Order: sequence, then C-alpha cells, then structure tokens
Amino acid sequence: MSTTQEYIDQNKDKFVEELFDLLRIPSVSTDSSRKEEIKKAAGFLVSQLNNLNLDTVKTYETPGNPIVYAEHCPHDDRPTVLIYGHYDVQPSDPEELWDTPPFEPTIKDGLIYARGASDDKGQAFTHVKAVESFIKTGQELPVNVKFILEGEEEIGSPNLVPFLEEHQELLACDMVLISDTAMFGEDQPSITYGLRGLAYMEIEVVGPNRDLHSGVYGGAVENPANVLCEIIAKLKDEDGVIQIPGFYDDVVPLTEADREAFAQLPFDEEEYKKTLDVEALHGEKGYTTLERSSARPTLDVNGIWGGYTKEGAKTVLPSKANAKVSMRLVPDQNPHKIAQLFKKHVESLAPDTVKVTVNEHHGGFASVTDLDFYGLKAGAQAFEDVYETEALFSREGGSIPIVADFKRVLGVESILMGFGLTSNAIHSPNENFSLKDFHRGIKTSARFLELLPDYAS
Repeated sequence: MSTTQEYIDQNKDKFVEELFDLLRIPSVSTDSSRKEEIKKAAGFLVSQLNNLNLDTVKTYETPGNPIVYAEHCPHDDRPTVLIYGHYDVQPSDPEELWDTPPFEPTIKDGLIYARGASDDKGQAFTHVKAVESFIKTGQELPVNVKFILEGEEEIGSPNLVPFLEEHQELLACDMVLISDTAMFGEDQPSITYGLRGLAYMEIEVVGPNRDLHSGVYGGAVENPANVLCEIIAKLKDEDGVIQIPGFYDDVVPLTEADREAFAQLPFDEEEYKKTLDVEALHGEKGYTTLERSSARPTLDVNGIWGGYTKEGAKTVLPSKANAKVSMRLVPDQNPHKIAQLFKKHVESLAPDTVKVTVNEHHGGFASVTDLDFYGLKAGAQAFEDVYETEALFSREGGSIPIVADFKRVLGVESILMGFGLTSNAIHSPNENFSLKDFHRGIKTSARFLELLPDYAS
C-alpha cells in the first residue's frame, strides 16, 4: 500500500469529523436569509485549503455567493486537473420528515445522515482530503491541481459562467473532475459519461382579485386551480409523450449501440420498484426504464399550490394557483428554446377567464463525454484499484449544467467520478452518504491523481 493510501486509512476518523463540521453549516443557497451561513461554509473550505500550503487559495466575491479558488501546480509537463464542487445545499424542508436533525450529522447503519452529505459536500470533500494525503506525507502531487468550489449550484450557478468566461487563463486545465453523481449500485463503481440538460419553469394562473367563497361563486367564476390542473394534464399524453409542439425537433434518437449498452447494465426493475414502494412504473412508451430515466427528455411537476392547504376545511375558490415544472433535456436540445416553446404552449392552453404568466427560472445543456478520453480511462482504473470491481460507464438523468459550460468555455472534458448512490435521498428528507464510500472516495481520488500521468503519456 502506498504512503498516500496509508495516510488516508490512518486519518479516516479525522476526515469524518472535519466533514461533520462542514455539514453543520446550513448553507442553503435558495434561502436569502442564509447568506452568513453561505459565507461561513466558504470560509471553512478556505481554511481547509490554506492548511495544505497550496500555491494559491483565494475567495472571489460575485454578485451572489463567493467562489473559492485554489491551485497547486508544481509541474510544467504534466496534466492539470480542475476539481469542481459546490458547498451550497438544498433546503431541508419538510423537516418533520427527517429522522434526525438535517444539520446535525448522525451516523446510523454505516450512513452519514445530513443535508449535503452526498450532494455535494461529502463528495467534493473527498478531493480536498485526497490532495491533503500527498502534501501531508511530504510527497509532490503527481499532477497539477486547481479547485473551484461554488455556492450557487442549487440555484443554477448564475455567477459561475461569467466567472469562467472572465478567468479562462486562471482556470486553464486539461480536464475537470467532478463528484456530484451516483455510482450504478452499491459496491459497483461507475463513471457517468452523459448528463441531461434542464429547463426549469414556473406557471402562475390568476383569476379573481381575491379568494372567493366556493358556495357563493363556484360555478360562476373560473377556478385558477382547476385551470392549472387542466393545463398540466395536457402537457403529456397517456403514453408519456410530451405534447409541446417542436419539443422533440432536436432530439437525437438513441442508436442501437446506445440501447444495447443500456441493456447490458445490471438493472433489476423489480428491486427498483420495491425500493420506491411502487406497484408499477410509468414513462414514455417504447423505452426501457433506464433509457427513460437517463437518455430521453422528460417533463415533471415539481411543486403545485393554491388555495387552502392547512388542516381542516375551508370552502375557498382561490385567487391564484402556481406550479413549478422541470424538463430534463438530451443532447442538442437548447434549454432556452425549450423554455420558449413551453411558454408559448402553456399560454395557448389558457382560457380567457384567467391570466397566465410563465417564467423561466434556470436551465442548462446536456453533455456527453468522449469514452476514449484518457481521463475517463484513468478514472475507471482508479475505481477498479480501490473497489476491486470493474467500473461501468453510464448516463445519468440528472443535470449539472456547468459541465456543458466547462466544455464550451474552457474546451475540456469533465470526468464525473461519483461516489454516491441513487438511494442517498438527495434533495429529500434523510439525505445520506455511506461512510465506506466517503473513505473509498478519498482513496479513489488519490489513486486517480497517481495514475493520470501514465495515461496522459
């Protein structure tokens, strides 16, 4: 075992304690009242990186939340890896569904329970500790390393793209390393080579100028909640096909090779249903579950509200109703074009008895990494060396819009080396991350940095 790997084994308890300190910070980017916590989380990472005696550690202020940057580049003739992660987290709502406090990390059955444990504090922190394992043992880093850690990923990274464009020389690299995805299964490492894009929308339907008594006005005045439900119901047909005109125009069909690759993945549909406690699955007709969930576009309501929703009854005809809708996109679909098509179609479905407003929140392009890229091959070997299992390559249904921006602005591929699982309940109550995979993630990251020079030659 190498000195680096021994150091990781000897310090695994310390690494967990430090991660817990980070997880205790409620750095929720969607909540403007959490600005101080956001700054505290950024400051914690700056302190961690400063402790490594890197060449540069700096905080860049933005119109939103700070970006933490660091670099250590001792080589002129070896690859440079830009490590990306985010320290902001999703809200913990609904908190009553958490078994333990969301911002007080708890270990239970080998899992760390806390908001941000998997998405993305725990996963991103593996790379900080991997770099530490070289420096604290007196070894020179095998490659050049740069860090960029942001606090706005959960709100669409509005200030990161301008930062990339303004600092292209500073961020110049040969690849981006990201751990913000899931492995294909427990003890089955995988590298994600494709991500879907995203268009995130909000619909507001407004009727009368105030909430009305449903007995007095029902049947005479249009109910915005009813209209909203009718609009949503018309967005897809019974076969799961999205009904927005032009939505599929730029979708590249799956090839036979693509479909064969999906068919070879070890996926147990019955176990999948059992895990979710559902009797049956549903999606676009003509495609398998894996194809629908990772390589076909989708449209889903993420939230819907209006009228009286508290305990008991209140016979009210609501003045307005709202819904948030996300569309996952595939390569060649433009999120801004899709947003406009969505807006036009929803407005066309609205009767003249209500006023409908459609707003685009944020979005991003899909991305696919070349499977022949040497960084992917080094990543797969690192996984195999640590997990003692051959790594799979898969596409994932989630979105990391910045991956496409790294390719567009910096001209480099991204390696999505996730250590989480789809069962980690990210964005949900009881988010968790395996202690074992936190530890193995650090070791895999360190091994990847060791292997990379040989794969680059």
